[in-house]
Amino acid sequence: MSKPVKQAIMRDYTARLLGASEAMPDALLISIRGINARDNTKMRLGLAKKQIKVQVVRNALARKTIADTTLKPLSAMVFGGNSVVEVAREVVGLLKQFPGIELKGAVLDGTLFTGKAGVEELAKFPTKDEAIAKVVTLVVSPGRKIMGQVKGPGAKIAGIIKAIEGKLEKGETIAKAG
Repeated sequence: MSKPVKQAIMRDYTARLLGASEAMPDALLISIRGINARDNTKMRLGLAKKQIKVQVVRNALARKTIADTTLKPLSAMVFGGNSVVEVAREVVGLLKQFPGIELKGAVLDGTLFTGKAGVEELAKFPTKDEAIAKVVTLVVSPGRKIMGQVKGPGAKIAGIIKAIEGKLEKGETIAKAG
């Protein structure tokens, strides 16, 4: 392969991986050698519906393309979706349907998760949205407890007043005058 062709392929890899952003995404590395063409197409179409892409790259050119990035440990990547955690969950879920997929590793914020165990561990992490939801719950929880404490006695008094009102409407006496 000539040098201009290699450079064109590397530019294509960079454009596909970076898209419009300047930062390399987090990604997952898998081997799909054990999957036949029909299953490969099914897998890719299923992932594409979730904006997840599978990019098989030539190892030497990929290493040159991502040499100065957080993706340096990887060479054939699955990326996209909202986060690499979501990608890991999807691919781990595909293992039941396509047992020929081999999990090699993943990169999240520059941290390398090695092998099947690493990817499965990453799949258990909360996504960004889930982490935000947990933080919001923790922030709102004390306020919710305070409102319950304030509302509780008021609700009891309202219940007593309503009972008194019901008795008075029926003509009953509430308390004997002494």
